[in-house]
Amino acid sequence: MKKLLSRLVFSVFLFFAAVFNVHGEEAALSSATEECLDCHRALHPGLVASWEKSRHSRTTPAAALVKASISRRVSSDSIDKSLQDVVVGCYECHSLRVDQHADSFEHNGYRINVIVSPKDCATCHSVEADQYSKNIMSHAYGNLVDNSLYRDMTAAVNNNYHRKDKSLVLGDIDKATEYESCLYCHGTKVEVKGLATRQTSFGELTFPVLEGWPNQGVGRINPDGSKGACTSCHSRHEFSIEMARKPYTCSECHKGPDVPAYKVYEVSKHGNIFNSLDKNYNFDNVPWVVGKDFTAPTCATCHASLLVTPDQEVIAERTHQFNDRLAWRLFGVPYAHPHPVDADLKDVRNSRGLPLAVELDGTPVAQHVIDKAEQDLRNKKMKAVCASCHSTEWSEEHFRRLDNTIARTNDITHEATKILMDIWEGNYAHGLPQGANIFDEEAERMWTSIWLFYANSTRFASAMAGGGDYGVFADGRYQTTEQLYRLNDYLKFRESLENKMPKK
Repeated sequence: MKKLLSRLVFSVFLFFAAVFNVHGEEAALSSATEECLDCHRALHPGLVASWEKSRHSRTTPAAALVKASISRRVSSDSIDKSLQDVVVGCYECHSLRVDQHADSFEHNGYRINVIVSPKDCATCHSVEADQYSKNIMSHAYGNLVDNSLYRDMTAAVNNNYHRKDKSLVLGDIDKATEYESCLYCHGTKVEVKGLATRQTSFGELTFPVLEGWPNQGVGRINPDGSKGACTSCHSRHEFSIEMARKPYTCSECHKGPDVPAYKVYEVSKHGNIFNSLDKNYNFDNVPWVVGKDFTAPTCATCHASLLVTPDQEVIAERTHQFNDRLAWRLFGVPYAHPHPVDADLKDVRNSRGLPLAVELDGTPVAQHVIDKAEQDLRNKKMKAVCASCHSTEWSEEHFRRLDNTIARTNDITHEATKILMDIWEGNYAHGLPQGANIFDEEAERMWTSIWLFYANSTRFASAMAGGGDYGVFADGRYQTTEQLYRLNDYLKFRESLENKMPKK
């Protein structure tokens, strides 16, 4: 009974702490936000309802700043006085830095921006915004569209084809297809193309016309020049930490078959425990207490969250860089390799001038990847998370198995690459030696499938402590070797015909 009473008193305290600001006064809406809500409650009730459920709607920056450092959700040391004593509402976010936003416009007497960017969120969350800018996700747009190899891949996958003289010919690039395929996750470049006047429920209003919008990709280029979208993980307008901590959010882009992290997680032991017991977890607590708030890790546990013991001893610091606990880049490249030194990959080149951080035999290009000491440091951070539930022997053996899997999958990719090189040199397909697209012929697709799908699944099954069949028959080792046999048979068949393809 005493426990129940104390919990009730604590819950009432939390409610009033949320509703009242640091001075004990009721947390107020700004008059500008009140005006926004007056209209948008009728126009967008779902959007407003999401915001009303958010911590932003009932917390002032002033109240957030006085919390103990380990419990604070804001990381900026100071926040503009004009923002401190009102809750974080529509106007407080959409009116920031209007002089730097190409998408700012006059709207019912106020100048606002369509898009709230990471640089705007940095008003209160400066550390997270800075960390995210160093994250490979924040460069996902440029790392794709500025990489000639990956542009060839997307051209071969996304473009329309037509048949001419019994051959398939690539069609034109379709922006709409690009936006809803690769760039859905990588992010688009959002550009203002002028203004348009539309008839609304409140009469004629003028709005910016945005190219590349809507989009919430992790590397989106925003109209203020910033990169990324906080809403990729903290969806509008609730911006929930609970949502960002659950694996379903990550699954939106990490589902495969090129990056099957969520599928592997679902069938792993960690995923099994999560799916069975998550109803008992506290996903909102800061800091996140291992063993009290949860008993099995999610994606955020290993890659992002501030984790502490029940005695408040820090296990892992909060990070929005995500790769600072990762020693290896496992997916999206032909060979797994040490993580890139710089998240911006525009200057990465191997000895053949290709935009890869490895040579064609899988050897890392030293100046573009972190060294062994940095890998060990990042592994140490990850092992600290493992150690909150597992013995030293368990985690050490897990990492040894991962290293072995990386070496084995890289070896088989190298064998496949050597076969493909023989196919090109024999002029049985047109690729690097001919200066042609290396993803648009049958042999090239077999080679691509080996590393893009099957080697990746095998690595993820190993890296995520399970996944069972994903390391063997469900897009794993079986399919890897099957494609290797097919690729080698393709070469032998072409050689037996002694009928080389004409040069393009």
